[in-house]
Amino acid sequence: MSAGLKGIRLAVIGGDDRELYLIPELQKQGAYIVGVGFENASPISGMALAPSLLDVVGQVDALLFPMFGTDERGIVKAKYADKPIILNKEVLQAIPARVPLIIGFARPALKSVAEKMGIQLVETKSLHEITILNSIPSAEGAIQMAMEATTITIHGSESMVLGLGRCGWTLARMLQGVGAHVTGVARKASDLARAVEMGFHAVHFTDLKDKIGRAEIIFNTVPHLILDPEMLENVARDTVIVDLASIPGGTDFEYANMLGIKALLAPGLPGIVAPKTAGRILAQIYPQLILRHLTTTNVMFQSLVEVRRDEV
Repeated sequence: MSAGLKGIRLAVIGGDDRELYLIPELQKQGAYIVGVGFENASPISGMALAPSLLDVVGQVDALLFPMFGTDERGIVKAKYADKPIILNKEVLQAIPARVPLIIGFARPALKSVAEKMGIQLVETKSLHEITILNSIPSAEGAIQMAMEATTITIHGSESMVLGLGRCGWTLARMLQGVGAHVTGVARKASDLARAVEMGFHAVHFTDLKDKIGRAEIIFNTVPHLILDPEMLENVARDTVIVDLASIPGGTDFEYANMLGIKALLAPGLPGIVAPKTAGRILAQIYPQLILRHLTTTNVMFQSLVEVRRDEV
């Protein structure tokens, strides 16, 4: 049993089933956990419950928010909370400078406020070590959704993956593994060359409009509007779209529905299809992240103390 977090107090705020697996793993490493928003969850041995977010921010060494982050109003996703948890200005003002706020996805407004207030904001959605591992349950979940939504097998299907990033590569490889005819769509010449090397059809985004009509299943991983009305007009009406991009996705879902195209938004799949694996992935990465930021903060604080002593 590792004791790398011994003596460190962590607040885990909201989330979904993956937090139920993350918390015991952090406890095994010696952390003391205070939970916010777990009133309706099965009790977790050794975890204290705080009545509100405001009550806990000044009492811990780090704040762990869900991968989903918050919505536009600052409401934290909290599956097991009995009341809304809101990350508002009052809460942010109460966060000590030494306490990092670790969150999966930080909206622009939160980033701006955190910068102005001097809050250590750590956004984890872009960390390779998390996103690459999370791409595995994401890809499995996306394929499962496609299997349930289509009237054909994945094997032999014309499956198109829009965006060959960390999730796109994993998804394309899995689809190929079950016998799909995979087309990878990207912008970088290096990604298109790698797609050919891996046995995929390769299409540049500038040529997508002319090629998309042959797709039977489309998986989008690009967090921008790719499947707009003009592009959707070229999609076969019996095609299924599974959009893995962050909300609101990269598809005009209203227009797709008008055309009779089945389009499914599928964000946060790791926490839905494989919460145990997703929680353990976070438990592998977070301790190093927490210790690194706490160490950096302590060094900065010590330097400040020494400067002030010299001034005296």
